[in-house]
Order: sequence, then structure tokens, then C-alpha cells
Amino acid sequence: MPTNQNRLGRIDEEYKKELSQIIDRELKDPHITGMISVTKVKVTNDLKYAKISVSILNAKDTKATLAALKKSSGFIRTELAKRINLRNTPELIFELDDSIEYGARIDSILKEIMPKKEE
Repeated sequence: MPTNQNRLGRIDEEYKKELSQIIDRELKDPHITGMISVTKVKVTNDLKYAKISVSILNAKDTKATLAALKKSSGFIRTELAKRINLRNTPELIFELDDSIEYGARIDSILKEIMPKKEE
């Protein structure tokens, strides 16, 4: 079974790379604003579904951007099928990953605290 996990890991990484390029270069939806990073892709064992964690920074409306991504999932899936040659292309499930935003917030809090400590 470990070889199957290795294969799934490689598929996850390949999807992550291609999804990043498609979202960055191919999508022309005006509702998608800000910088979108694909942080993680997890494909189910049967390759029917792919859970995609995206981080959205500097967006006018994060919820609207995520909704537009979900709406564009058909186009994104078609582009993915053209680029990656597998028997089935999984159904894409987008979810928000706020870990980068959370990390930035912690970082800013630490920067506020550090100068006070040096005095």
C-alpha cells in the first residue's frame, strides 16, 4: 500500500502546481481578486474528488472570490484534464485556508512586542 500513497502524493503535488498556474494565468473572472495561492491539494484514494485549500490575500471580498472559484471549477477541471493525463479528473472542492493570514497576524503581533522588550 505505501506505493499507492507515494503515487497519491505525486498526484497531489502535480495538481497543486497545475492548479496554481491555471488560477493565476487562465482565469479571467472579474470577481476573483487578490492573490490566490494553492496551499494544499488532497486527492481521495479513488481519484474522484480533490480537496483544494486556497489562501486568498488582498482580496476585495474573500467570500466572493472563493464563490467565484467554486463557480469556475468546471473550467478549471477541464484545463486540468488537458494538462494531466489520468483516466479521471477529480471533482474539485475548494476551501479557504487562512493559515498564511494567521501567520502574518502572529508575525505582526510579535513585531509589536519585540521592540518593547529591547528597551
